[in-house]
Amino acid sequence: MNIFTHNNSIKIIGILILLLPFMSKSQNYNTLTVNNLKTGNKIKPVGINKQNPKLSWKIKSNQTNVKQTAYRITAAKSREDLLNGENLTWNTGKIQSDKSHYIDYNGEIPSSGERIYWRVRIWDNDGNVSEWSKPSFWETGLLDASNWEAEWIQPRIDEDTTKPQPAQMLRKTFTLNKPVKKARLYITSHGLYQAKINGEKAGDQVFTPGWTSYNKRLQYQTYTITSQIREGKNAIGITLGDGWFRGYLRWDMKRNIYGSKLAAIAQLEVEYEDGTQETIVTDDSWKSTNEGPIRMSDIYNGEKYDARKEKTGWAKPGFDDSNWKGVKTKDISTEKLISQEGPPIKRIQKLTPKRIFEAPNGDTIVDMGQNMVGRVRLKVNGPKGTRITLRHAEVLNQEGNLYTKNLRKADQKVTYILNGDGTETYEPHFTFQGFRYIAVEGYPGELSKEDLTGIVIHSDMKHTGHFECSDSLINQLQHNIRWGLKGNFLDIPTDCPQRDERLGWTGDAQVFAPTACFIMNTASFFTKWLHDLKADQNPNGAVPHVIPQVTEGAGAAGWADAAIIVPWTVYLHYGNKQILKEQYSSMKDWIEYMQKQAGDNFLWTSGDHFGDWLAYNTTRSDYPGATTSKDLIATAYFGHSTHLLTKIAQILGNEEDAQKYKSLFQNIKNAYQDEFITPNGRVTSNTQTAYVLSLAFDLIPEAKEEKIANYLAGRVKKFGHITTGFLGTPLINETLTQHDYKKLAYMLLFRKDYPSWLYPVTQGATTIWERWDGKKPDGSFQNPGMNSFNHYAYGAIGDWLYTRVAGIRIDPENPGYKSFHIDPFPGDKLTYVKASYKSIYGKIKSHWQKKNDTFILDVTVPPNTSAKIHIPSTQAQKIKENGKAASKNDNVTVTEFSHGKTIVEVGSGKYHFTSKTK
Repeated sequence: MNIFTHNNSIKIIGILILLLPFMSKSQNYNTLTVNNLKTGNKIKPVGINKQNPKLSWKIKSNQTNVKQTAYRITAAKSREDLLNGENLTWNTGKIQSDKSHYIDYNGEIPSSGERIYWRVRIWDNDGNVSEWSKPSFWETGLLDASNWEAEWIQPRIDEDTTKPQPAQMLRKTFTLNKPVKKARLYITSHGLYQAKINGEKAGDQVFTPGWTSYNKRLQYQTYTITSQIREGKNAIGITLGDGWFRGYLRWDMKRNIYGSKLAAIAQLEVEYEDGTQETIVTDDSWKSTNEGPIRMSDIYNGEKYDARKEKTGWAKPGFDDSNWKGVKTKDISTEKLISQEGPPIKRIQKLTPKRIFEAPNGDTIVDMGQNMVGRVRLKVNGPKGTRITLRHAEVLNQEGNLYTKNLRKADQKVTYILNGDGTETYEPHFTFQGFRYIAVEGYPGELSKEDLTGIVIHSDMKHTGHFECSDSLINQLQHNIRWGLKGNFLDIPTDCPQRDERLGWTGDAQVFAPTACFIMNTASFFTKWLHDLKADQNPNGAVPHVIPQVTEGAGAAGWADAAIIVPWTVYLHYGNKQILKEQYSSMKDWIEYMQKQAGDNFLWTSGDHFGDWLAYNTTRSDYPGATTSKDLIATAYFGHSTHLLTKIAQILGNEEDAQKYKSLFQNIKNAYQDEFITPNGRVTSNTQTAYVLSLAFDLIPEAKEEKIANYLAGRVKKFGHITTGFLGTPLINETLTQHDYKKLAYMLLFRKDYPSWLYPVTQGATTIWERWDGKKPDGSFQNPGMNSFNHYAYGAIGDWLYTRVAGIRIDPENPGYKSFHIDPFPGDKLTYVKASYKSIYGKIKSHWQKKNDTFILDVTVPPNTSAKIHIPSTQAQKIKENGKAASKNDNVTVTEFSHGKTIVEVGSGKYHFTSKTK
């Protein structure tokens, strides 16, 4: 190498070294990407009922303080046109906006069954532009009743509809004469259905079409079945079960609530490779039978399946259906048909038994190790005609035998009769059970853990929240809360999943909604249920006790208020005003109902209410119970819902309504104070719940706030435990925390004796109990007339764990976690908490720990958001971020001091704060 070349090489290396930081920064900028494209709340949905859906996306970047400043969306009817930028149905151009969620599609309107592809790119606050996202799409369903060419059909079968009947089977063969490009099946039923194409199940959903207010709204499903059909002969088969439509419902075991006859409507639309189309529909050419293997299948009572009656290949072409009966077409309107709104119900996970043992009474008992909801998949090999019976229960009694009294009239029994043809695998079809234990009778040979599999079933919602701490009992409580949700969010928010009830009680849903929204993405789940609430709301504005409405009774305070509280909660967590717009008339109707009930004195003292349901109760004269006046509770909720509607009206720009409800709230507040608050600051009833509702619902004079909070603290200290029921419990720890009684709140949390959240945990609970003492220390049980061991209402404490213990808290002015607080309240007994939440913008993390005299807080803030971090130190100059003074970090701004904490504001990124606690 000559000297000239050597010197030039040294110069080039030197220049590269100088440029390296800039090259690295430029390379980092290239990590700005857009992903997780959603239409509505779903990824690539097929069969939606909106022509101008809302579009959303997430931003990914490894830089700090990243904010979107502009976006551009393009859309087309084919992927190729979209990628080539040709024949676009929508091109927004560059829109200056930081909005990345719920943007209305405003392009060419698609017709029924049409697909729109779309993509997006963004610009950030440093002037960087992302690459185009990967294309996503949505596809419309049948948008109008006139799009249904199919007819409703009913099997021509004689049956006794006063009791459970065999499942009904429908089939049709058809021939396709050309190569198929695309095929969709649109289908729904009166009753539950399973559809098969050429012997293969359509989709992976179960319990279709779900449970809605059937007489007003009936969901249909859309299946992509292109790979399941072929040129030539094909067959479609439909099995119908009683389900919620005509099966047993309610504690009085009423049948045929929506109708006594099962029916189906299906439309299979085929597009050929040459562009022509063909439609196969339900009509009078179909065949039917009820001579199949499902002899009975009921939500409450389980299933009886006789494998000897299986009809091999019945949903395939070539099957001999000559002895099947015909069908009759029915003139049933298609106007009430809607595409599926909520998340589909699916088999979510599998559980393996923990142990198999013989009970004292001789029963063979299988312990799944977890109180679960779903059913058992059975594997067996034995002689033809062998009868196996599975009986399901949540707990064992004092002797160690299966305990079923709390099931009331629900049988929860599955019977399987073998066909004797080798190894048989069976799973029930149109039923589900709530259970941990199974008594197995009649199993041939020795039963092993491999022979039974627990199939967990619930609505397919994505897990979003995680909570873990240094206390194992609290972690088990969190486990129980999560499983309570999984067990009771099966298309509707049920109160319990095992006994003769399983109904959508509004009060349970409203108190648990904030907790549910943290644990899972419940946006579409609650949206669908709220639409049913609106549909079933009485003409006078009263909201039924259960939704869908299958019982008498409406207008109970704290229950009917779900009409306002649940949409408000959904709005706060997901930031979509649409739910407020859609439910607004329902909310107003409910307020108007309460106003009429209260009259001119603004006190609601009439009607039937549940009060503070299942509050602590005792007949001891020296240790009385905690009964709160129903008049107080009703008036408090009247005020609270009116106050929320004031805010909602303002958000929606309805200023006239906002002023009207603001004035109404003030009148209620004045009346409440005159009636229920003494001059000395006591609240009548003198219960924890009375004080909690008064404080939490902003119903007290500001001058008396401290005194009333002190009275609440006094009631907690006097009892040494919680005395609240369904309405007071979700609010008590939050109310104590807000009024600087954090230690009392933690005392209630950590208490292990009855009544407390941890008492069931110490008794081996794996879900939340309906009663504080469902199972007593001596092993005996509460009244079996109402004693569920999977009842999520008291699990509402989860919201306090997430928002106060972990500190991930919504900013109501910027819903959907566009901006939020990380504001933990560390308890003396906890050394660490790890929590995270997958918001619509990305993952939020709050991990704190205490080491000696140092408080450590690790925070993650997703792109396009900001956060206020509350650090427990008043010495801002001593707070460090990643080892350096936080005050000298350009990405950290000290904004204020409050309640012994320093508040700093940050943009997106990962932060590591430390501060001294002494």
